[in-house]
Amino acid sequence: MTPKPPLKNVGASVRARLTRRASERKENVQLALTRFAIERLLYRLSLSPHRDQFVLKGAMLFSLWTPTPYRATGDLDLLGYGDAAPERIAAVFREICGIDVEDDGVVFKPDTLRAEPARAEDEYSGVRITMTAEIAGARLPIQIDIGFGDAVIPAVQDIDYPSLLDMPAPRLQAYPPETVVAEKFQALVALGMLNSRMKDFFDLWAISETFSFNGPVLAQAIAATFDRRRTDIPTDTPIALTPAFAEDAAKQAQWQGFLRRTAIAMAPGPFAELQARVAAFVLPPAHALVAGKTFDGKWSAGGPWK
Repeated sequence: MTPKPPLKNVGASVRARLTRRASERKENVQLALTRFAIERLLYRLSLSPHRDQFVLKGAMLFSLWTPTPYRATGDLDLLGYGDAAPERIAAVFREICGIDVEDDGVVFKPDTLRAEPARAEDEYSGVRITMTAEIAGARLPIQIDIGFGDAVIPAVQDIDYPSLLDMPAPRLQAYPPETVVAEKFQALVALGMLNSRMKDFFDLWAISETFSFNGPVLAQAIAATFDRRRTDIPTDTPIALTPAFAEDAAKQAQWQGFLRRTAIAMAPGPFAELQARVAAFVLPPAHALVAGKTFDGKWSAGGPWK
């Protein structure tokens, strides 16, 4: 039997498959193409000498944790180790873009790559990379936020990242859910009434609905993150988890805007209800820490603490 000739235009095939997949799932095509490009960038990273310098975090983890991600994302978030100088990070990612792989249809444009310090409100400390990728003529803006110096508890996990089109999977280091919870909770506390990051409320709720948690481990992750980010663990209910925050007209508008802009797989209830469930999840371990007590609760997916 004569073997099939190799595809002459892998990119066109990939773009068509991703477009069809997005249409079947009623997803945004541009977002599906971007997510695939990020996946293939992660694959190149996993083959590079720099694999152990970066840990996957952020919403790209949701594709790892559930068959249908909680919410779609077009950005990549990483924890980095070592020198955080933007020029060094830029050189590393230009090298990663040039890693030789079997044609997967994605072309990264290293000449478009820029690295600059991340704004303080976006990241504790870090570097933001922007660049362009292409899939059969579709131009895809890629944004990568890399933070440095954060504590990861219980420990980073080695994972095989799922591929949208069953291509070779990136094997990477990734955040555990406990550290994701701790960082998002810290952001709620630190930003207070200025917080417009509605995705953090949604993510905390979705994670609490999906995972079981060991109380002492989650408390340890919260303590380490707040200490590293020089934030006091709240002794009372932080403003972002109060009824006044939920009832604020600007916050309600921001929440509705988040729901309009974001493709989400889990349907949350009213914001005030979701906020209350987040509070019931994160405040008991936080208050135990402030009181100097051991928190030995157990959280089954959906709660409550027992």
